[in-house]
Amino acid sequence: MNRTHVRTLPVRSPIVFLPLLAALLIGMSAPAWASDVEVRVVSDRKGVLPLYPVDAKGRGDTYRAYLEAERGEKYGIRIANRTGRRIGVVVAVDGRNIISGQKSYLRNDERMYILAPYESAVYDGWRTDRDTVNRFYFTEPGDSYAAAFGDQSAMGVIAVAVYREMPTPPYRPWRDRESGGKAGEDRGMSGEQAPAAPMGALRKGPAPEAREESAGTGFGEESHSPSIRVRFDPEPRVAERHFLKYEWRDTLCRKGILDCRFSRNRFWDDDAGYAPYPPGRRPAR
Repeated sequence: MNRTHVRTLPVRSPIVFLPLLAALLIGMSAPAWASDVEVRVVSDRKGVLPLYPVDAKGRGDTYRAYLEAERGEKYGIRIANRTGRRIGVVVAVDGRNIISGQKSYLRNDERMYILAPYESAVYDGWRTDRDTVNRFYFTEPGDSYAAAFGDQSAMGVIAVAVYREMPTPPYRPWRDRESGGKAGEDRGMSGEQAPAAPMGALRKGPAPEAREESAGTGFGEESHSPSIRVRFDPEPRVAERHFLKYEWRDTLCRKGILDCRFSRNRFWDDDAGYAPYPPGRRPAR
């Protein structure tokens, strides 16, 4: 059954990193993981942020990486569709769906953004209306949007689930459907989708408390972001998932994600000795 989802529209703006078509950014560096969809984090000041991939624990459909967060920095999530078909993307920041604001489980019945074939867009805020978002920015967990709802179960994680569009069934005249099988077999006439499992059934215990070293995403100033509703019927199975864990630099150093050791500076030697004579030269006595 077709469901209504959200597609952003381009507008004129002097700001480079609005959640609109961002074709100029497609040529920038991409993660080494081969996939149909590219997900990057774009800082307002620094542009595309480096990713530090980690083991996906044997899942071929999952990409995991760290990135460095800087306190107060505004950012957006750039998603590029490399395929020739429409896709839907469920995007969650700190465990909350960025369109609905609800706790996300990355399921295909959640609110999602729709990308046309080979389209790229940047999503940089919590959608509060059809034409407005409130900007993402890196902040302390206690100042985050998720914490305002008492939810710290997925703090510091940008998650994207990609769903391909269900193929459109070929047109069959009503007479053929009557003679070719039982009513309801044709997807165009199928009944409502079976109800999804209740959210509580997916939880595996109480949400862990966020540690002080974690980072979060705040609810920033309002920004213009036009969108329209479109019909999109996602496949039941997720095509791929992306998990980007953002942390402060000190945390990435402690975890060994970044090599923050200082090498010896050849211009700052503690040796207080004097200059030796060149090889083969001796002092005149």
